[in-house]
Amino acid sequence: MAMAVTQVRLPEGLVKEIDNLVKKGFYATKSDVVRDAVRRLALEKMVGIIPNKGDSVREVRKIRKNLSRELKNPEDVKELNKLIN
Repeated sequence: MAMAVTQVRLPEGLVKEIDNLVKKGFYATKSDVVRDAVRRLALEKMVGIIPNKGDSVREVRKIRKNLSRELKNPEDVKELNKLIN
């Protein structure tokens, strides 16, 4: 997967916390920490977007079916996968 480079300015205290996570072995690199944090933020924003009607499996199948109709080419699938990877 191709990765883009984004530069971010962070408070010194936050950078120290990131360094501590790497030092303790929770992550291999600072980039891994930031990527994981952004993924978690994105997933947190998705929580609750599927209404709970008692049968989540059926709801997910319905969403997949609708998506399969909307995705017209492989590039659409790649864009969708970027959101969840």
